[in-house]
Formats: sequence, structure tokens, C-alpha cells
Amino acid sequence: MTVRVRMAPSPTGTLHVGTARAALFNWLYARHNHGVFMLRIDDTDRERSTQEFEEEILGSLRWLGLEWDEGVGVGGPHGSYRQSDRFDRYREVAHDLVRTGAAYYDDRPAEDLGALRTQAVAEGLHPAHFIRRPDPPRAEGAIRLAIPQDTPVVFDDLVRDRVSFEPEDLDDFVILRSDGTPTYHLASTVDDVDYEITHVARGEDLLPSTPKHILLTRAMGHTEPIYAHLPLLFGTDGRKLSKRHGATALSDYRSGGYLPEAVFNYLATLGWGLDAETTIFDREQAVAKFDLADVSKNPAAFDPEKLAWMNGEYVRALGAERFIELARPHVETAVGRTLTAEEWERFETIAPLVQERTHLLPEAGDQVLFLFGEIEGYDPDSWDKVMTRDEVPKVLDTAREALETVGDWTASVIETALRALPDRLGVGASRVFQPVRVAVTGSSVSPPLFESIAALGRDATLARITRARRELG
Repeated sequence: MTVRVRMAPSPTGTLHVGTARAALFNWLYARHNHGVFMLRIDDTDRERSTQEFEEEILGSLRWLGLEWDEGVGVGGPHGSYRQSDRFDRYREVAHDLVRTGAAYYDDRPAEDLGALRTQAVAEGLHPAHFIRRPDPPRAEGAIRLAIPQDTPVVFDDLVRDRVSFEPEDLDDFVILRSDGTPTYHLASTVDDVDYEITHVARGEDLLPSTPKHILLTRAMGHTEPIYAHLPLLFGTDGRKLSKRHGATALSDYRSGGYLPEAVFNYLATLGWGLDAETTIFDREQAVAKFDLADVSKNPAAFDPEKLAWMNGEYVRALGAERFIELARPHVETAVGRTLTAEEWERFETIAPLVQERTHLLPEAGDQVLFLFGEIEGYDPDSWDKVMTRDEVPKVLDTAREALETVGDWTASVIETALRALPDRLGVGASRVFQPVRVAVTGSSVSPPLFESIAALGRDATLARITRARRELG
């Protein structure tokens, strides 16, 4: 049997990181088993579905490296992979189920159904005892699936083991609305049957829908796929992941300077792992080891700080040229303009040191902003902490005098000149270098001081020390 899995996002919003994690697990399972990863678009909600959201979802999946074998944008043997193109097919199935006795018409108002269900419960009967109608209604009516009453719905879930639902816990549910539009249950199930899906791996929040989908599949005369209900993502506070925990859209991490390799790695650790010790691993390693049966039953905690740490590991592992290429748009965004060739060469001289201190790519721009324009204002915390010390005016005067005598403006010569100052002034090294750093870069946080001064240039360095000294009065 060829493994066929699917991802079916709804283009009514951006791609949530939880959905991205489910897509990743499906992709891994398909690749591990040399199967097919399919992407369909569940756009039955025509009022809320937009082209912009669809493009965002597809772009985010591609950015993460989850290319699909069949589906929207790439085609395949099953015609359209967009639910909005398949309404006639869903209506056909619904009416066929009525003809076989598996479903029935219902034109009763919702309030009548509620009263009948209350009566049924009081009499110890299933609600369907009162509301099933085999004949077409006089007016436009919905179609409901008739829930068999003789046996529970039992299935073996790859993650949750054996799961059972009693028939009395399942209401006859609508599969086709009175306006002829399919419900999620009908559209999703018909698609899974028609596209020959063998495994459905999705969030455990959809577990209550599974018995309905199984009964629909069997009513259509097919065998249901194998299910795997993945643990939900929670925040570090133990509550279901939401916007209160920060960004939840994958595109936010894409635009925020995260590397796709790092996000892929991190999402793969949420409910699964390569082994008990390994945290950093690439996609080839994940493909070789992944199995849905190894996914944890427990909720997984999405920790933005851990993701940022992991991203930093990947940033520091980049080749020098690749880091410079990725950092450039973030540097130019921070500066607010396109850099000249001379300015870009200046960045390249300091780029290895910037890379060592970068977790997220926008940080590269923040670190070197001082190189490409005047300091508009000093970081308040840095100024208050460093520049208010009594000895700072003398430190800046002495540093300026020492730098004025430097002939060869290189980091090593600059370092030699400045390292002589602590002994001369009788203070610790940090009490010399920190004020100079704030004066030159505007902050106490920057790339290494001597290399920063070398990259900035003699005239700009001396002018900034002079300005900071003047600010002190």
C-alpha cells in the first residue's frame, strides 16, 4: 500500500504554527514511507476564504520546505484539489446516502429538533427515534446521517491507541445543509475517499469528528483511513496556544528573521524527537527516523525563547557568504535605505562578529546601525548605567587623545592604544571600554569594540567621542 497523506488548510486566515506542525508531521511520514503528500484547499466557507490567505498558506509551507506531490498548484490524477470546485460531488454523495437508507431528509426547525432531543433523552431513547425522515421534505431540507445504534465506533489511533465512541453520544448530524452546501464532515470525508487517503494525521481537537467521518466512510462503502490525532500545542503557561503567547502565524516567524531550517527543526520536536539526547537535527535525519506511532500523547509546549535559541544555533552555523546574503535586507531595513558598495564592504569586515551575536536576523541590522548614519540618540539604559560615572569625562578625553595618535587604523592597533588606558587612569578595563562603546555606537551592546571602531573609521569615531563628551557637559 502506498502511503497517501494530506494537508487541508482553510484559506480563512494565516497558517497557524499548530497547522504547520501537523503539515510537517504528515510530510515526514510521507517521505519516510516513500509515499505521497497531498495538499488540498478546504474553501467551502466562501465568504471568509480569500486568495490572499491561500497564497500566504502556500508560501509559508514552501518556505518551510514542505513541497507537496499532488494538490493545488501542482495538479495530480484526481482533478481539482479545491473543495469549492466539488460541490456537485458532495451533493451527489449526500443524495446517494439517502437512497441507500444511510441518511435522511430533515426540514424541521432547529428549535423543534431541540425539543425532540430533550424528549428523547427523558424517555431513554436516541433522538433519531423522533426525527428521521426517509422521504424528501415538502420544503427545502437538510440531509442528516443516520447513526447506527447497534454498535460503538471503535478504531485504533496511531497516537492515542484504541478509541471508542458510544452511539448514544453521537447525534444524527447534518451532512448537507438546506441551501445545498456541504458541511465540513461531508466534504472532508468525501475528499479523503476520492483522493485515496490512507492516513489522516491531524490535531486531537478534531477527535470528536472522527467517529462521524468513519461512519460516513463506511456508509459510502469504503474502509476508513488510519488516524493519528496529534497533541495540541500549548504555551509555556500550560494553556492552549493563542495570540496571548505571541506570534502564532508561521509567516510572522518568516518575516521576523527566523531560518526555515530552524523552524522545521523546532516544530519537529513538538511532540516527537529524533532520540532522547539530540535537539538539533536536519530534515534528512528526521525523515529517516520519523513514525507517527512515536508521537507523544501529551500536549507540546511552544516556547518562543527556545525557538529563538535554536535559530541562533542555525544562524551561527551558516557559511559567511550565506549569512551576509540573508542579513543584507534586515540591515538595509534597519538603516532605512540601500547601502552603497563601500558601506557594504564595511559591513562585511565586521559580519563574522555580528553573526556570532545574532539569534534573529533583524538583530544583525540593530547591531550595525551605528556604522551607517549619525547616532540620533543614545540608548537610555546604557547612558544611565555607564555614562553617569564620575570618571567618564576623563576616560573619553584620554581615549580621544590615544586614538588621535593611531597611525594604522586597524582593530589590532586600536586595541593596543586603548588597552593601555585602564592602568594609566587607575580604573578597571570595563570602566574604560564601556563609555567608549556607548559614545561610538550609542549603546553598551554592540559587536566587539575594537573591530567596531575600525569599521566605523577614524573621523567618525573621533567625532562621536567628542559629541558624547560634550553631552556630558
